[in-house]
Amino acid sequence: MPKRQVFFSFHFDNDVWRAAQVKNIGVVEGNESVSANEWEEIKRKGDESVKRWIDDQLGYRSCTVVLAGSETSNRKWVKYEITRSWELGKGVVGICIHNLKDEDGNQSEEGTNPFSQFKIGDIGFDKIVKLYDPPFSSSKYVYEHIEENIEDWVEEAIKIREEF
Repeated sequence: MPKRQVFFSFHFDNDVWRAAQVKNIGVVEGNESVSANEWEEIKRKGDESVKRWIDDQLGYRSCTVVLAGSETSNRKWVKYEITRSWELGKGVVGICIHNLKDEDGNQSEEGTNPFSQFKIGDIGFDKIVKLYDPPFSSSKYVYEHIEENIEDWVEEAIKIREEF
């Protein structure tokens, strides 16, 4: 089976290093990383420029994988990516990455569920979309757990969206 095309959504400043680890697992095909300078250039052009970039990235993806760190649920563009992904019929799934180490070898605090602030009709989005929290505190084991399961999580998210 070919690799699924996914969009990775995360808080760039806090979690780019952790997100890179998940992207480098390689069992799903993710969006190209942008450098801090490229992201700043996109943002400098205004909100419409950011939305256009996100929409372009989502265009040929089948699922959005929200890499949830300590502040992910508070990020304006993560919220847009989640909402837009669902509107476009994409699967949406979350993976907690706070226990992966950053470039300095540090883990972070667990954040709140980025899906808990949305509703589909009367149903909480967090009751529809799954957020997986690897059951380990060791960064190595968290990475291995994500590596072993991300493909299945993506497939499940796509099925959930198709059924909803």
